[in-house]
Amino acid sequence: MILFTEKIASAININEWQVKNALDLLNGGATIPFIARYRKEQTGELTDIQLIEIDKLYKILVALAERKEAILKSLKERNLLTSELENKIINSQTQTELEDVYLPFKPKRKTRATIAIDKGLEPLAKMIMSENVSSLDAVARKYISEKQEVNSTEDALQGARDIIAEWISEKDFVRNYIRGQFQRSAEIISKQNKKNSDDGNKYESYYDWQEKAGRAPAHRLLAMFRGENEGLLKLKILPDIDFVYSHLENKIIRNNNEAADQKKIALIDSIKRLLFPSLETEYRKELKQKADESSIKVFAENLKQLLLAPPLGQKNILAIDPGFRTGCKVVCLDSNGNLLNNETIYPHPPQNQSLAAMKKINSLVNAYKIDAIAIGNGTAGRETENLIKRIRFNNEVIAVMVSENGASVYSASAIARKEFPDYDVTVRGAVSIGRRLQDPLAELVKIDPKAIGVGQYQHDVDQKLLSESLKTTVELCVNTVGVDLNLASAELLSYVSGIGSSLAENIVEHRLANGNFSSREQLKEIKGLGHKAFEQSAGFLKIKNADNPLDASAVHPESYHIVEKMAGSINCKSEDLIANKKNIEKIKISNFVDVNTGLPSLKDIISELEKPGRDPRSAHKIFEFDASLKTINDLRVGTIVPGMVTNITDFGAFVDIGIKENGLLHKSQIADEYISNPSEHLFMNQQLRVKVLSVDIEKKRISLSLRY
Repeated sequence: MILFTEKIASAININEWQVKNALDLLNGGATIPFIARYRKEQTGELTDIQLIEIDKLYKILVALAERKEAILKSLKERNLLTSELENKIINSQTQTELEDVYLPFKPKRKTRATIAIDKGLEPLAKMIMSENVSSLDAVARKYISEKQEVNSTEDALQGARDIIAEWISEKDFVRNYIRGQFQRSAEIISKQNKKNSDDGNKYESYYDWQEKAGRAPAHRLLAMFRGENEGLLKLKILPDIDFVYSHLENKIIRNNNEAADQKKIALIDSIKRLLFPSLETEYRKELKQKADESSIKVFAENLKQLLLAPPLGQKNILAIDPGFRTGCKVVCLDSNGNLLNNETIYPHPPQNQSLAAMKKINSLVNAYKIDAIAIGNGTAGRETENLIKRIRFNNEVIAVMVSENGASVYSASAIARKEFPDYDVTVRGAVSIGRRLQDPLAELVKIDPKAIGVGQYQHDVDQKLLSESLKTTVELCVNTVGVDLNLASAELLSYVSGIGSSLAENIVEHRLANGNFSSREQLKEIKGLGHKAFEQSAGFLKIKNADNPLDASAVHPESYHIVEKMAGSINCKSEDLIANKKNIEKIKISNFVDVNTGLPSLKDIISELEKPGRDPRSAHKIFEFDASLKTINDLRVGTIVPGMVTNITDFGAFVDIGIKENGLLHKSQIADEYISNPSEHLFMNQQLRVKVLSVDIEKKRISLSLRY
């Protein structure tokens, strides 16, 4: 543990005591959101991102230590372990370094070298390796053996070269040099695989492509790897073989004789047959991992922004899942998202019952006191929005286009069937659209993040790594916002620190059987929710109109006594501090610092008292597209139109401008200066005014710019 803390602290530039305390908390069952929010003094105010990195590095180091242990055990059992080898293994800093050290001693499958050794050719290989042979042909002739199937001097020399080639391929300095050449200078070369047809020429850009592999952006690497996997592209990733050979020849070949000539042949064979294929595979894996991590980072950031999108709040919603032939499904939801009514209207072709549809919507708005209308942004979305704008409501009703991404996945899921067993998928989809407007976070947690439609090449990246990253992102978002204990679904509760799916179900069942919670203390009545789970979760679970007003805040129950002391110091009650700036300003927080609670936590408490239960998300803003744009044919180059960011990649962003096709805002068009990371300048659902650069109606491609 001590060695681990030192390495981790050095890697992320923090103090060792911070790492040690963080690991103690994590290994003790504390969650990252809990540590980041309620254990700031113990960790020196480490952020959730730093805590995630500590946890990640710790697991890597543990895996390395376990691998070292397994290798040492294997070597001991085979009587191959020397003190020098043991030190090399113990001092290996990475998995790659460790495996290089172990490679010569690793149990081998049958190779050309092992076959040659079995034929008794190893002594000949050692003589050639030493370059100390006066008459090579005469020496090699001694190894001719019909029994060993060595029928000529050339057979003997070939076997010796096979052994030498393997020896060379296992040398640390050789592998490290070639590995470095791959990383510094390898070119990725992509060609069309003419054996297979590329329908639609989707990989046409890569039919004759070459660039430095280490500089290729993630999206391009993933595209090429996908094309190769589909059999449509052929890829090679190699450094200059002549340059590599020339360097290693100077290092390995010492003389100018027959033995040296044999070593040269073995060296080029080792490079071409053993080293390049092995290290190309290793480098491909490294490139893929970096591309995966880059893409997953973009995906996670996009997801975070979607989950933390401004909620409209507890409003009565009329939601519409638009359609043409099958009609528009309409649902009415109360302020808590409960389904009150559902209808189907047919305002669009082929039925064209627009007047009847408008009348129906108006009556539903009046009957259910609707505050806002949520319209799915898929097929017939714009036409439905235009229909709504033609209705004259008695009261002010806002209409908002809402992303449908993932709604169909939710509507067919077990979660949706459990929520609405008596309704079909169209009703469930419309409900999801409406609830997203009320609270995006609460509704989107019910959908597999991969189905929400953000990110790039999500099906090509490491699926386990993607799932873990997105799960962590959802957890951080849920705990950042906090959860209403009396309204939250089991899916939302399951992401709360210390809860999980089983306890979440138990909470919902308890709520249904006993009514709403009136205090956080009642959580202790939940089956299976012990002291640790209460400690980890209580601060993130909020209860409006609770017996104790602090239960509606992010002040942890373990700190209630501090609030009581603060109130006592100015002769008032705890509730007299809630949202009472005048009283709060009288408190001298430095007087309440003790061994367990420092200024960071005390400042958090004061902040919560000022605005108890505050939602960190920004307020919802109304947005409208250009009403004159109906299809791509209406676009004119040079015009400036309103748009909304729907996806961010490492090469730019896709922007919804109110028609079926999204436009591409390439990173070169985001600002006048060079932009390497679009997510540092744009965010999901950001409202923009973009200039139309070009329109390709045939390919349905639109280029946009912010440079005007």
